[in-house]
Amino acid sequence: MKNSLNGFRGAIREESAFRQELTLAAILLPCSVFVPAAPVERVALIASVLLVLIVELLNSSVEAAIDRISLERHDLSKRAKDFGSAAVMVALGVCVVTWALIHHMAVAAYFRVASAYLIKTKVRLRASSIMPNDRFIIVRHSQK
Repeated sequence: MKNSLNGFRGAIREESAFRQELTLAAILLPCSVFVPAAPVERVALIASVLLVLIVELLNSSVEAAIDRISLERHDLSKRAKDFGSAAVMVALGVCVVTWALIHHMAVAAYFRVASAYLIKTKVRLRASSIMPNDRFIIVRHSQK
Protein backbone atom coordinates (compact mmCIF):
# COMPACT_ATOMS: atom_id res chain seq x y z
CA MET A 1 0.00 0.00 0.00
CA LYS A 2 2.87 2.34 0.83
CA ASN A 3 4.49 1.80 -2.57
CA SER A 4 1.16 2.36 -4.32
CA LEU A 5 0.67 5.68 -2.54
CA ASN A 6 4.26 6.68 -3.35
CA GLY A 7 3.61 5.85 -7.01
CA PHE A 8 0.43 7.89 -7.00
CA ARG A 9 2.20 10.86 -5.36
CA GLY A 10 5.09 10.57 -7.80
CA ALA A 11 2.74 10.55 -10.77
CA ILE A 12 1.01 13.68 -9.49
CA ARG A 13 4.33 15.40 -8.81
CA GLU A 14 6.23 14.37 -11.96
CA GLU A 15 3.71 13.71 -14.75
CA SER A 16 1.81 16.67 -16.19
CA ALA A 17 -0.36 14.41 -18.38
CA PHE A 18 -1.46 12.47 -15.28
CA ARG A 19 -2.32 15.75 -13.51
CA GLN A 20 -4.43 16.81 -16.49
CA GLU A 21 -6.25 13.49 -16.58
CA LEU A 22 -6.71 13.58 -12.80
CA THR A 23 -8.33 17.02 -13.19
CA LEU A 24 -10.61 15.55 -15.85
CA ALA A 25 -11.48 12.72 -13.46
CA ALA A 26 -12.19 15.20 -10.67
CA ILE A 27 -14.76 16.83 -12.95
CA LEU A 28 -16.28 13.75 -14.60
CA LEU A 29 -16.58 11.43 -11.60
CA PRO A 30 -18.94 13.75 -9.66
CA CYS A 31 -20.83 14.44 -12.92
CA SER A 32 -21.43 10.70 -13.32
CA VAL A 33 -23.63 10.84 -10.22
CA PHE A 34 -25.93 13.44 -11.80
CA VAL A 35 -26.24 11.97 -15.31
CA PRO A 36 -29.62 10.23 -15.50
CA ALA A 37 -28.42 6.74 -16.32
CA ALA A 38 -29.01 3.15 -15.31
CA PRO A 39 -26.62 1.71 -12.71
CA VAL A 40 -24.74 -0.29 -15.35
CA GLU A 41 -24.31 2.84 -17.47
CA ARG A 42 -23.09 4.77 -14.44
CA VAL A 43 -20.49 2.06 -13.79
CA ALA A 44 -19.39 2.33 -17.45
CA LEU A 45 -18.98 6.10 -17.07
CA ILE A 46 -16.86 5.72 -13.94
CA ALA A 47 -14.85 2.80 -15.35
CA SER A 48 -14.01 4.69 -18.54
CA VAL A 49 -12.56 7.58 -16.52
CA LEU A 50 -10.59 5.25 -14.25
CA LEU A 51 -9.31 3.37 -17.31
CA VAL A 52 -7.68 6.58 -18.55
CA LEU A 53 -5.89 7.02 -15.22
CA ILE A 54 -4.74 3.38 -15.14
CA VAL A 55 -3.40 3.45 -18.69
CA GLU A 56 -1.62 6.76 -18.04
CA LEU A 57 0.07 5.29 -14.95
CA LEU A 58 1.22 2.29 -17.00
CA ASN A 59 2.46 4.58 -19.78
CA SER A 60 4.39 6.66 -17.25
CA SER A 61 5.99 3.55 -15.80
CA VAL A 62 7.10 2.37 -19.26
CA GLU A 63 8.58 5.80 -20.02
CA ALA A 64 10.39 5.90 -16.67
CA ALA A 65 11.84 2.42 -17.20
CA ILE A 66 13.04 3.32 -20.70
CA ASP A 67 14.60 6.56 -19.48
CA ARG A 68 16.32 4.61 -16.68
CA ILE A 69 17.86 2.19 -19.19
CA SER A 70 19.25 4.89 -21.44
CA LEU A 71 18.61 8.50 -22.34
CA GLU A 72 20.06 8.12 -25.84
CA ARG A 73 17.69 7.87 -28.76
CA HIS A 74 16.90 4.38 -29.94
CA ASP A 75 14.21 3.08 -32.29
CA LEU A 76 12.96 0.46 -29.84
CA SER A 77 12.75 3.01 -27.03
CA LYS A 78 10.80 5.35 -29.28
CA ARG A 79 8.49 2.56 -30.35
CA ALA A 80 7.79 1.52 -26.74
CA LYS A 81 6.99 5.12 -25.75
CA ASP A 82 4.78 5.54 -28.82
CA PHE A 83 2.87 2.36 -27.94
CA GLY A 84 2.24 3.68 -24.45
CA SER A 85 1.06 7.00 -25.84
CA ALA A 86 -1.24 5.22 -28.29
CA ALA A 87 -2.72 3.19 -25.43
CA VAL A 88 -3.53 6.42 -23.56
CA MET A 89 -5.14 7.83 -26.70
CA VAL A 90 -7.31 4.71 -27.09
CA ALA A 91 -8.36 4.93 -23.43
CA LEU A 92 -9.29 8.60 -23.89
CA GLY A 93 -11.27 7.67 -27.00
CA VAL A 94 -13.15 4.97 -25.10
CA CYS A 95 -13.92 7.52 -22.37
CA VAL A 96 -15.21 10.10 -24.84
CA VAL A 97 -17.35 7.58 -26.73
CA THR A 98 -18.78 6.13 -23.51
CA TRP A 99 -19.71 9.54 -22.13
CA ALA A 100 -21.09 10.73 -25.46
CA LEU A 101 -23.29 7.68 -26.02
CA ILE A 102 -24.68 7.51 -22.49
CA HIS A 103 -25.17 11.27 -22.29
CA HIS A 104 -26.83 11.25 -25.73
CA MET A 105 -29.24 8.51 -24.64
CA ALA A 106 -30.10 10.43 -21.46
CA VAL A 107 -30.74 13.66 -23.38
CA ALA A 108 -32.77 11.83 -26.02
CA ALA A 109 -34.91 10.18 -23.33
CA TYR A 110 -35.47 13.57 -21.68
CA PHE A 111 -36.62 15.14 -24.94
CA ARG A 112 -38.82 12.14 -25.71
CA VAL A 113 -40.62 12.57 -22.38
CA ALA A 114 -40.82 16.34 -22.78
CA SER A 115 -42.21 16.13 -26.31
CA ALA A 116 -44.78 13.52 -25.25
CA TYR A 117 -45.89 15.84 -22.46
CA LEU A 118 -46.17 18.79 -24.84
CA ILE A 119 -48.15 16.77 -27.38
CA LYS A 120 -50.49 15.56 -24.66
CA THR A 121 -50.98 19.13 -23.35
CA LYS A 122 -51.60 20.44 -26.87
CA VAL A 123 -54.25 17.76 -27.52
CA ARG A 124 -56.03 18.71 -24.30
CA LEU A 125 -56.02 22.38 -25.25
CA ARG A 126 -57.45 21.63 -28.68
CA ALA A 127 -60.04 19.27 -27.27
CA SER A 128 -61.34 21.84 -24.79
CA SER A 129 -61.81 24.51 -27.48
CA ILE A 130 -64.02 22.49 -29.89
CA MET A 131 -67.37 20.83 -29.86
CA PRO A 132 -68.05 17.93 -27.43
CA ASN A 133 -68.59 15.39 -30.24
CA ASP A 134 -65.17 16.17 -31.76
CA ARG A 135 -63.36 15.72 -28.44
CA PHE A 136 -63.85 11.94 -28.59
CA ILE A 137 -62.16 11.75 -31.97
CA ILE A 138 -59.11 13.79 -30.90
CA VAL A 139 -58.64 11.91 -27.64
CA ARG A 140 -59.07 8.61 -29.42
CA HIS A 141 -56.37 9.53 -32.00
CA SER A 142 -53.94 10.76 -29.37
CA GLN A 143 -54.10 7.46 -27.49
CA LYS A 144 -52.79 5.41 -30.42
